[in-house]
Amino acid sequence: MFNRSRKIRIQGGHGGNGVTAFRREKFVPRGGPSGGDGGRGGDVWIVADGSLNTLLHLRYNPLHVAGRGMHGEGSNCSGKEGADAIVRVAGGDAGLRSEHSELLIDCDEDGRRWLAARGGRGGFGNAHLPTSTNRAPRYHQEGSPGDEFELQLELKLLQTLAWSAIPTR
Repeated sequence: MFNRSRKIRIQGGHGGNGVTAFRREKFVPRGGPSGGDGGRGGDVWIVADGSLNTLLHLRYNPLHVAGRGMHGEGSNCSGKEGADAIVRVAGGDAGLRSEHSELLIDCDEDGRRWLAARGGRGGFGNAHLPTSTNRAPRYHQEGSPGDEFELQLELKLLQTLAWSAIPTR
């Protein structure tokens, strides 16, 4: 079965939230804020693969979501970054955004990479937010959501005509 075009949905991972925590030790009175930052969300990459020649593998997996960033923890521990998602397409594909039908990328060479959706930023913990007037903030920042798109992938077929040279007198 030959698939010439396929619509897929891609989504970058959401960033993790920061955390509100305070340093608690026996002989340290009012230890201060120690909330860690959230991790970044993963990105979605489109990679041209010369070993593929159709879009059939995207028929059964139309949704590609990158990993979510983990939340921060106490003791200034930052959250882990989300894993990237890789969408392999056949060489000669063209990615089109469906709303405007504008050409975003032309994967004409093998191994070419394109960042399709960026992951969200991780939020700051309360250790990042003290000021001169508020030395122990009791709040943190939320992580931001990742980019989300719907792409129309089309396989471009190369048609070449071989003209034979007919000698003239």
